[in-house]
Amino acid sequence: MDSDVPSPVRETIVKMLREEVQQRTGILLTEMQRWDRKAPVILLTLSSQSELSGIEMPALTSCIENKAEGFHILLNQAEGKDALWLIGNDTRGLLYAVGRFLRTAHFASKKIFFDKKNEISTSPTYSIRGHQLGFRNTNNTCDSWTVSQFEKYIRELVIFGCNSIENIPFEDKVPGSNVKISWEEMNVEMSTICENYNIDYWVWTPATVDLSDPEQFENEVKKHAAYYKKTSRINGVFVPGGDPGHNHPKYVIPFLKAIASELVKYHPEAGVWVSLQGFNSEKTDYFFHYLEAYSPDWLAGVVSGPGSPDMATTRFRLDKKYRHRHYPDITHTVRCQYPVAQWDQAFALTLGREPCNPQPCFYSSVHKSTEPYTNGSVTYSDGVHDDVNKVLWTCLDWNSELDARQILEDYSRFFFGLEPRENVADAILALENNWNGPLEQNGAVEATFHLWQTLEEQHPELKNNWRWVQLVMRAHYDAYTRHRKIYEKGLEDEATKILLAAEEIGADNAMKKAQEEVYKAETEPVNQHVKVKIEEYCEQLYQLIGMQTSVEKYHGSGSERGCVLDFVDFPLNNRWWLEDEFTKIKQMKTEEEKLARLKIIRTWGNPGHGSFYDNISDISQSPRVQLQYRKSNSYAWWDQGVSRKRLSTQVYQNFPKLIYEGLDPKATYTVRIAGEGDALLRVDGERIAPGAYPKEMETFKEFHLSNKYVSDGRIVITFDEPEEAHLNWRYHSKICDVWLLKN
Repeated sequence: MDSDVPSPVRETIVKMLREEVQQRTGILLTEMQRWDRKAPVILLTLSSQSELSGIEMPALTSCIENKAEGFHILLNQAEGKDALWLIGNDTRGLLYAVGRFLRTAHFASKKIFFDKKNEISTSPTYSIRGHQLGFRNTNNTCDSWTVSQFEKYIRELVIFGCNSIENIPFEDKVPGSNVKISWEEMNVEMSTICENYNIDYWVWTPATVDLSDPEQFENEVKKHAAYYKKTSRINGVFVPGGDPGHNHPKYVIPFLKAIASELVKYHPEAGVWVSLQGFNSEKTDYFFHYLEAYSPDWLAGVVSGPGSPDMATTRFRLDKKYRHRHYPDITHTVRCQYPVAQWDQAFALTLGREPCNPQPCFYSSVHKSTEPYTNGSVTYSDGVHDDVNKVLWTCLDWNSELDARQILEDYSRFFFGLEPRENVADAILALENNWNGPLEQNGAVEATFHLWQTLEEQHPELKNNWRWVQLVMRAHYDAYTRHRKIYEKGLEDEATKILLAAEEIGADNAMKKAQEEVYKAETEPVNQHVKVKIEEYCEQLYQLIGMQTSVEKYHGSGSERGCVLDFVDFPLNNRWWLEDEFTKIKQMKTEEEKLARLKIIRTWGNPGHGSFYDNISDISQSPRVQLQYRKSNSYAWWDQGVSRKRLSTQVYQNFPKLIYEGLDPKATYTVRIAGEGDALLRVDGERIAPGAYPKEMETFKEFHLSNKYVSDGRIVITFDEPEEAHLNWRYHSKICDVWLLKN
C-alpha cells in the first residue's frame, strides 16, 4: 500500500480488501512494505507514484489519468510473478479500484482469479453518487441496525462506486422498538464511517417550523449549529423547500443563509443546498429572482426531488456557478415521483408502496432522461427493499452507458458469488417483468416463480443471505398474488351469477349464497403452502437485518412502510364491499328496493351487450384507457390500507382519456361516472353538461349523449382539470369507474 495514502482511509481500504477477500476465499492477505518476490502480489498505489515496493509501476496511457476519483486496474508480470495493480488517481480512486477488483474477480476456496480482460481505466461521469440512509423510525429496516451493520452496508455501496451518504439527523427523536442505538449516537457514528471511507456525509434537514416566527427561526438555527459543532464530517446540508415544510422562500432563503454561516465555522468546505419541492410558480420565480439579484456564494446548489419543478428548466434557470443534484425516489412504487407505470391493481393493494422492488430497466430509462441535467444524485430511500435499484443507480452515475444486465451480473457475482451462467441477472429482470401489465394474462409470473425455486434449491448456501431471501420472497409473493387474484375474481363472477337469479330465489337468499361464494377466498383459500414460505422469508429477513414486513409482528412504523406480510391476504375480490352492501340492502323495507340495488351491483362491471365498463385504473379492466395516461394512476390509502370500499374505488385517475370504437351510429348513449368531486367531461373535445351530478364517492354522475356524437361509431372522452390548487392532492377530484351505456 502506498504510504502517501492518508489515514484513516488508508487503514479502511486495507481492512476492506482483506475482509472481503477472506470472506470469499479463506485467504488472509498479508500487508507488506517490501515484496518478498515469492508470491503474486496486489499493489495499491496512487497514480502520482512511479514504483511501489521496489516494483516499477506500469505506464498509464489512459486519458482519465488525472480525473478525480478515477482508477486503473492492470495485470502484469514482475520477476515471473503476477502483479495486480490497483491504482487510484486520488484516495477515492484507490478505494474504487479495490471495489472494482472485488466485483470482477472470481473467488474460490483459497484461490483468487483475475482475468486480464477485466483490466480497466475509468473515472465517474457524475461527481455526486449517493443514497439517503435515514436512521429514523419510518425506515423499514435501517432503524434496527447496529453501527457495524451500517458500516457494512455503506462499504458495499462504496464498492459499487457510491461517494455520498445522506442521513436524517433531526427526525424521530423517539425511536421505534427495533432500535439498538440512540438517535444521537448513530448520527455521530454515520459521520465517522463516512470519514473513514473518505466519502461525503450529507444531512437532510427539513425546516418544519414556522420560519416567519423569529423565535422559531432562531431556535432552528441553533439546533443546526449544535449539530454541526459535534459532527466530525459534513459535506452537504440539504433543506427541502417543501415535503415536508411549507415556508415561503422569503423565509427559507434567510434561514439557508443563517445555517450556512454556522456550517462553515466547523466544516469550511461544506455547502448548503435547497430543493424547490412543493413550490408553485410564484415561489419558484421568487427564488430564481433572488439568485439573479444577489448571486449568493453561501448557496452550493439546488436539488430536484419529488414535487420539484421540471429538471431541465431548473438547470436552464440556474446559474452555472451552482450545482444541480437529483433526489430520485427509487424506493416507492405508488403515490411517488416515479410510480410503476403498468402495475396491476392486485400488486398495488398487497405489495403496496415499499416492497422489494428491483426495476433495473425502468430506472435505467429514468436515469437516462434525468441525470444529464445534473451533477449526479443522492437517491431517496427508506429501507433496503430497493437495494438492487441503489446499486444500479450508483453504477449508472459512474458510467451512464452501462447495460442494466451487466450491472446485475456484477451484483450477483459480488453478493451471491454466482457467475453470469447461473442466470441470476435474468431472474432479477424477470421479477421486474412480473409487474408489467395485467396479472391474469402474465403467465411469465409462474415461470419466474419456478426459476427462483430452482435457484433456491441449487444454492442452499445462500439461505442466510438477506438480499437473496428478499428476491426469492418476491417471486413467491408475486405467484401467490396471481393465483389468488384469478381464484378470487372467479368466485366473484360466480357470486354475480347467483345475484342474477335474485328475482327467482329472493333477494335475501341470493345475497346469502353470493356472500358464501365470495368468502370461499377465506374458507377455502388456495396455495397456502406458498403463503407459509412467504411468512418464513419475512421472519428470516427480520432476524437477518431487522426488516419490518409487519406492524404487529415486526413493529413496522406504519402499514405503508414495507409491511407486505400484513397485506398478503388482502381481498382481491369485492367481498368486503359486497358484505357491507348486503347489510345495507337487508335493511330496506321492500323486495323491490332490494332487487333494484342488487341489479346495480350485479351489472356494475358487466353492463350488458352494447355497453362498456372501465375500472379506470385497473390495467386488466380498463381496455379503453389510453396507456400514456397510466402514469396518472393513483392508489388511495384509506384506513391504513385496509379499506372496505370497492376495489375500483381505491384506484383512480384525476383526468383520464378513453377511446371508444365500434359504437352503434344509430343509438344514443349515457356516460356514467363514479368517483369523488368533479368530473368535467368532454366528448370529442366538447364539454357536456351533466344530467345528474352527485359528488360523493360511489354515486353516479350521468351525461346524456345525443346521436350526433356517435354517428361515426367512435368517441373520445377526456376530462378538464378542476381548479383545485388550494387543496392537498389527496383531496383532488377522482374518477374511478366509467360506463358508456347504450340507451
